[in-house]
Amino acid sequence: MAERAVRQKPRGYGTGEYEEKRSRFIGELFPVADEDEAKAQIAAVRKKYPDARHHCWAWILPDGAFRWSDDGEPGGTAGAPMLEILRGADVYGALCVVTRYFGGTLLGSGGLVRAYSKAASLALADAGTEPDPEKARLCLTCRWETIDRVHRLIREFGGVLVESDYESDPDGAVLTAELLADRTEAFTARFTDVTGGRGTWRPPA
Repeated sequence: MAERAVRQKPRGYGTGEYEEKRSRFIGELFPVADEDEAKAQIAAVRKKYPDARHHCWAWILPDGAFRWSDDGEPGGTAGAPMLEILRGADVYGALCVVTRYFGGTLLGSGGLVRAYSKAASLALADAGTEPDPEKARLCLTCRWETIDRVHRLIREFGGVLVESDYESDPDGAVLTAELLADRTEAFTARFTDVTGGRGTWRPPA
């Protein structure tokens, strides 16, 4: 059985420029956490290069959601090839924007695909990538007297408290925590201990 590729995330911002027949393609790669952040970065790039003809983009968010835009280029010649660069590298939590300054010569579909792919590749290479460990979420139910201990346990395991519900259970709280997937077994064993066996856990609905 082939080994599953480890998903990657950008190390940081990256940029790269490619030129073909006097058209400039400026690629930029941004780490992004959600759609709002991605849209804000796209708006910032448009403001940065207001006189450019096209600002094409593609993103894959940490949860796997993806979108792309050709921004006026012929359909399928810009955003989709850029998305394939991110997919090919198994990168998540990334936005790539390629800004084009038209050089006066039409490049044709093949030339556009090549140019946008190259600019995206250069930006991704400049940003660099690192392993993005798989995470898991757990819905934890605990009684009032153990809430502080559960909070400490989440921090001890390097987890993040995503959501707290203090109303649906009259005897305690329902907490949603996110932590590294490979630590969930050890975490749930400790959770059972700190709650005296009265706490419950499950994946979020």
